Amino acid sequence: MKYISTRGQSTPKSFSQALMAGLAEDGGLLLPQSYPHIQAHTLHDWRSLSYPELALQIISLFATDIPKTDLKVIIDKTYTKEIFGTDEITPVRTLHDGIKIEGLSNGPTLAFKDMAMQLLGNLFEYVLAREDRFLNIIGATSGDTGSAAEYALRGKERVNVFMLSPYGKMSEFQRAQMFSLQEANIFNIAVRGMFDDCQDIVKALQNDHAFKQQYHLSTVNSINWGRIVAQIVYYFKGYFAATNSNEQKVSFCVPSGNFGNVLAGHIARSMGLPIHRLLVATNENDVLNEFFSSGYYRPRDAVHTFVTSSPSMDISKASNFERFIYDVVDQHADEVQELWQQVAAGKGFDLSLLLNKIHHQFGFASGKSVHADRLQTIAQVYAEDGELIDPHTADGVKVAREHRDIGEVVICLETAKAAKFEETIRDAVGTNVYIPRPDHLNHLEDLPQRVTVLDKDVQLVKQYLLSQLDK
Repeated sequence: MKYISTRGQSTPKSFSQALMAGLAEDGGLLLPQSYPHIQAHTLHDWRSLSYPELALQIISLFATDIPKTDLKVIIDKTYTKEIFGTDEITPVRTLHDGIKIEGLSNGPTLAFKDMAMQLLGNLFEYVLAREDRFLNIIGATSGDTGSAAEYALRGKERVNVFMLSPYGKMSEFQRAQMFSLQEANIFNIAVRGMFDDCQDIVKALQNDHAFKQQYHLSTVNSINWGRIVAQIVYYFKGYFAATNSNEQKVSFCVPSGNFGNVLAGHIARSMGLPIHRLLVATNENDVLNEFFSSGYYRPRDAVHTFVTSSPSMDISKASNFERFIYDVVDQHADEVQELWQQVAAGKGFDLSLLLNKIHHQFGFASGKSVHADRLQTIAQVYAEDGELIDPHTADGVKVAREHRDIGEVVICLETAKAAKFEETIRDAVGTNVYIPRPDHLNHLEDLPQRVTVLDKDVQLVKQYLLSQLDK
């Protein structure tokens, strides 16, 4: 399988090349030339597989340049009870009203990003050793990607991690989880701005081809195809857990910021998984909800991006959206390039004439949740089901309840554990409620922290990278 760019000007790449490259050299995003299609009998055979077995079957369709025996070792090392707390890896539970939640936050950083990042860390290690290379990861996080990447890559040979985050915009737990790591290959940079500013800096460095090549830059953001392919697996696993036969259909409701999580669902559906609808749940930063409601895509600048109580979704320019639009316009790369030139000019674009196609052929719908909604949903789920959900998952549950059709089975993708957002949880359910967290994360906020604060300037970040790499 070869990987091409959404903008059509990149030479075809192998899976390992796409993994190492991150962003394509033409500024586009890499994706397969075509998605594999899963036959009904194969889907039936997959139903009884364990999570590692299923992951091997799916990922081997995409990572065709890695011998299957090697891939099995990598996957078996990644998806274990020791790391994810359960043999099921992503157990599905049902709320009293029938809404289902797929547990994706059982990994070491208590967020769904671990599902892909743990695999990505092991894939990087394998490819770098095979090719005798070194890599400098430059990433951006709105809260959970950073810690998931750092926990997956800390202490690994041949790789450094430079993670940008918006200064003062994450929860205290999220900051402590990242900034308390003391490994010599981990570098945290807090940027005075919003997540979109951090993401813009990462893309600028990725597009500085001479600098990227000289210093072996890649990324762990969901612009890296390796992240997406890992996430496809849990759509299949969630579907099997929620159904008894492949004649049934389910819908997934996905809290969405950078669009990588729900994009994996779009690909799973394109592969033949019987997904009825993909419901995109946004917070106050509702650019995606506006698009799926009207066909107008109007990304906002950082000044007009809200700081909310579901901070990992405080994003107004969703990177992975470009991969989806590539499919919407029937893989016409020149059209994608033209649309993103409009985005770069601050204009956005209008695809309202394709809205019927987006809703019916691709199965997308959307909804919005605001602060009061997520507090009410957290309180309601706690009162009626006796469990605590994090603010992002609450956004998903709220939208799922609002948009579910009669008889429709909806699986909400869990985003994180409630412990990562204690302040908001206590606002919702009161200060006396016990919010569980794993023993190894007790007193996390009291640990010494290591972070460098910089203004939102590409050159300042570049200078910082050089100062560390030249030591």
